[in-house]
Amino acid sequence: QVQLVESGGGLVQAGGSLRLSCAASVSTVSTYSMGWFRQAPGKEREFVARISWNGGDTRYADSVKGRFTISRDNAKNTVYLQMDSLKPEDTAVYSCAARFTGTVQADYWGQGTQVTVSS
Repeated sequence: QVQLVESGGGLVQAGGSLRLSCAASVSTVSTYSMGWFRQAPGKEREFVARISWNGGDTRYADSVKGRFTISRDNAKNTVYLQMDSLKPEDTAVYSCAARFTGTVQADYWGQGTQVTVSS
């Protein structure tokens, strides 16, 4: 019922910026929170940021606070992750996710996009 398509990944130097986008296609009229996760080589997937349906509630991992900003445009069913002051340790595959908490909680994931930050 939900398809997520990410874009915006790439290779940047430390201190640079990238903006990731994730467009959601939904088959029903629903409200949902959205978030970003990442998985570095040899590491488990970790939470990066999330945003509520109305954009009023955002949360960030301590490792990205002050550097990353999550936002959304519900008219486009799109969530963004603005990443500034990137560090080599930010290198990972970034995946977006949508969480529906209506009748039954359901999570959907995008395919992931590679972000590489060089020293």
